[in-house]
Amino acid sequence: MLKPTDSWTWYYDHKDDSLMLDLGEEMVFRVSIPTKHLVTSAFERTVFTVDDATIYQGFLENIAQLELSAPRKVELALNAVAASRFHKPMMPKSWFFETQQGGCEPENGDVVTLQTEFGAAKYLVIENSGCASLCMLADVEPLALTSTKEMTFCDTIKVMNDRMQAFVNEMPVNFALVG
Repeated sequence: MLKPTDSWTWYYDHKDDSLMLDLGEEMVFRVSIPTKHLVTSAFERTVFTVDDATIYQGFLENIAQLELSAPRKVELALNAVAASRFHKPMMPKSWFFETQQGGCEPENGDVVTLQTEFGAAKYLVIENSGCASLCMLADVEPLALTSTKEMTFCDTIKVMNDRMQAFVNEMPVNFALVG
């Protein structure tokens, strides 16, 4: 896994019109958040802080059970850190998702499932603001929201918490019969 260092730096690349993370050793990570969703501080060069590193490690731990390759987990975690630090506040767009019986009260970093009429997908909760949460798609396969609109890996959306269902990783249990 990619380990944060004190040399990592956030910066905005005007040529590519994207927020970037300089990882050193000629490696650069391009953040998936569209420019229109970035707060003004995203356009200033800043260091990858100790808080960023802590949040990154927390996201990595919480997504460890997802069936993603190691590079995809790092991509998701880095995009999630960028979203937690640089994403503009947004209004919920819950109408795409079905209300769940009981809903859930997710915490930052939780993995939840959201259901549309076209399917279900796993999302990483970036920030819970009380009754709604900023979520990032954690499935590599796109999820159709309508017949003409879909979300792709690492896209963000804010959703009311009553639309969420806690993700439960159903691992096969092997029992040994003894005696």
